[in-house]
Amino acid sequence: MVGITDFCIFPPGLELPRVGGTKNPRVEEIRALKPDLVHMNFEENLERHARAIEEFAPVFVSEPKSVDDVRALLTTLGTMHDAREGAAQFVAAIDNERSLMPRREFTFACAIWKKPWMWCGGDTYVSNLIEGAGGKNVLGGEKRYPSREPQDIHADVIFLPDEPYLFTTDDAHEFPSRVIGPFPGHLFTWHGTRTVLGLRFLRELSL
Repeated sequence: MVGITDFCIFPPGLELPRVGGTKNPRVEEIRALKPDLVHMNFEENLERHARAIEEFAPVFVSEPKSVDDVRALLTTLGTMHDAREGAAQFVAAIDNERSLMPRREFTFACAIWKKPWMWCGGDTYVSNLIEGAGGKNVLGGEKRYPSREPQDIHADVIFLPDEPYLFTTDDAHEFPSRVIGPFPGHLFTWHGTRTVLGLRFLRELSL
């Protein structure tokens, strides 16, 4: 590993060059690090940045939209980086959390933004993650991130992660339903090894 984004916080104490954010990477600084491979995300990164980086390094773009996609991605990354054993351990941990998940049924909506209010549609990773805990997304028929006002959301549970938008306890008062949050958003919106913790968080909730 020769460089990371401004938002990389795991594992704690990383001391590597930071080369910008997902929407504003400093391409020339990345070039100077001479990476053998650059990882990018289809949803978070911009195509023009990928094209610029491809001029000097291979780019691997991922876009998992389900927990099964994450399992497959971890296996692929393990093969690419000669870390098959570590990848297999994370896949096993995902499978273990799924096997321990309580059987339950509840409807939900998960907000990701305010001004305007935006929610996770049925084709998102976040929706699939929560569905694995027995949830049914009331916006499951919508794609991507539909906009709805709080009064138009009718669900048993409202999830308010603290990123990408920093929801507060005041936001929770917008809803008559049960609200879970704010809570660490990386449990829902970061995939990969965070998937294990996201599933564990859901498993330990009383829903």
